[in-house]
Amino acid sequence: MWQTEPRRLRTAVVLLVGAWFAWGAVVEVIGYFSPEVQALIGLVLLALPFSVLVLAGFLIRNGVQMVRREGRSLGNLLSMLAGLALLALPVAAFLLVATLHPVGIGAAALAFFVSAQVGLSFVTFLVFTVMYARREPRPGADAVVVLGSGLVHGKVTPLLASRLDRGRQTWQAQRAALPMIPSGGQGPDEPRPEAAAMADYLVDHGVPPELVLPEERSRTTEENLRLSREIADGALPQGTGPGHLLVATNEYHAPRAALLSRRIGVDADVVGGSTAGYYVPSAYLREFLAVMVMNKRTQILLAIPGLLLSAGLTALMVMYQLNAGP
Repeated sequence: MWQTEPRRLRTAVVLLVGAWFAWGAVVEVIGYFSPEVQALIGLVLLALPFSVLVLAGFLIRNGVQMVRREGRSLGNLLSMLAGLALLALPVAAFLLVATLHPVGIGAAALAFFVSAQVGLSFVTFLVFTVMYARREPRPGADAVVVLGSGLVHGKVTPLLASRLDRGRQTWQAQRAALPMIPSGGQGPDEPRPEAAAMADYLVDHGVPPELVLPEERSRTTEENLRLSREIADGALPQGTGPGHLLVATNEYHAPRAALLSRRIGVDADVVGGSTAGYYVPSAYLREFLAVMVMNKRTQILLAIPGLLLSAGLTALMVMYQLNAGP
């Protein structure tokens, strides 16, 4: 699956399932030969829930740092909200169960199933990210595309410069006179298109002007990819069929860009440039939520069993209380 098409989350799912069964086999073998070591593994697993508190503290701290450095916005508050949720959900579930009311118990069960689904989805996305980041891009690309991000006073930001530098490194590694396509339209608060500022940056850093082909109409990542593919097609020698693109963005954005390129039928290898460490948690959570929305039908289907089980538990509790009487 990985060799055929690496831009699929299902590959990470298969790897996780395989790892789960492999772990179970290892524990069984260790327990057979050394029960003491198996008991130690059990203690380690029991300690894992406490790591949630550590993770929650880290996310809250990162959220405070994001607000101080980047300003207050929903995107910048994501890591803080996630940390608070990690602390609040177990407490809320305990209080709901403590009521001994059927609806409360059912709601706690539903919260458990939804949390498990979101957690497993996040682990899947994380495994996919690690796998894809270690994949070397294929040679022989048609063009190198750099995805845009916001400008500040019409100038390239450090975040965007990281994408451009990664794209330039990828372009140099191809050892061919490939077109470079900086891609990004003009936002309502920007004095010029992002692609224009990006093109100036590339030329200033040694890319020949005749090889820089700005794409200035896109507003989303999907439009970045589609419109850049059109420009790359126009630059191909006559009689040459389209191949694949090399797309440069930031590390946190690369997984979603890769998944999206496959969804819209654009053959691409996506590479990521470095990002300031404090910025990554919130940005990565935004990307994860966007991928959840991209796969909303799958998420809805996965949520149905938990919803049915929670409803069934509520119904059983109601029947038990009715039969038990006052």
